[in-house]
Amino acid sequence: MTGTLTRSIDLLKNTWQVLTMDKELLLFPVLSGLVTILIVLTFIIPLLFMGLIGEISGFGPVVWLLTLFLFYFVSYAVVIFFNTGLIACATIRFSGGDPTVRDGIRFALDHLGKIISWALVAATVGLILSLLSRRSGLIGRITIAIIGVVWSLATFLVIPVMVFEEKGVFDAIQDSWDLLKKTWGENIIVNFGLGILFIPPFLLMGATILSVMTGTLSLGLVLLALTIIAFAIAGILHATLQGIFIAALYLFATTGKVPQYMMSDLIRGAFSPGQGPAGGGTI
Repeated sequence: MTGTLTRSIDLLKNTWQVLTMDKELLLFPVLSGLVTILIVLTFIIPLLFMGLIGEISGFGPVVWLLTLFLFYFVSYAVVIFFNTGLIACATIRFSGGDPTVRDGIRFALDHLGKIISWALVAATVGLILSLLSRRSGLIGRITIAIIGVVWSLATFLVIPVMVFEEKGVFDAIQDSWDLLKKTWGENIIVNFGLGILFIPPFLLMGATILSVMTGTLSLGLVLLALTIIAFAIAGILHATLQGIFIAALYLFATTGKVPQYMMSDLIRGAFSPGQGPAGGGTI
């Protein structure tokens, strides 16, 4: 436990150091969040309006399912698009360049077809897991949650494999899964270790609940506002730092060289004993 916490802190400090060189990388999760909010409003407002005029009850299950899938697909496409731009910019930095947000957006647009393909697969899996979870009991929900975590870890490197190696979605998923067998420990540390960023927001949320329970509503409102802001900041930082490390881990996996600015022990330690990075530019 102590070792995992230490590596999580090292990971946080190391990726933060890279971020200080390109603070504009923070714009990618910000833009992703803003566009996602617009998408949510685009779907919710028409449904509320139709509900007020009484037409929403006429929707059949097929229409609801298609609408829900469309929402999942568009949302996933937006997130993947900006994640692709973020990873591309981090890769440029690791390669000695000086990236701009425009570079990332242009790169994502150049690979829009692959992004849409991956969004279709990711949205389908996400929707199926969500529907199964809603219809399951406690044990079923726990099982589905575990499946979701495994899926997230297995597809950890899908984006860089897909866009940098010009591979199809299913080939990229297979390659990412193969790499998981070598880097499973670090993948877990990245997915959960950077979660220490959310400790302050959760502490604020606890303080908010406590203040409401004790009757200090004015303080509770202030703490609620701070909690929302803290969660937003933590989410932006988590997404940015994770994208930076994905780029670094991919570069080491494909070239065998630790990217500049990254700690050698942190990157090399990502691979299981006896497992090395793939050579020759492929995973």
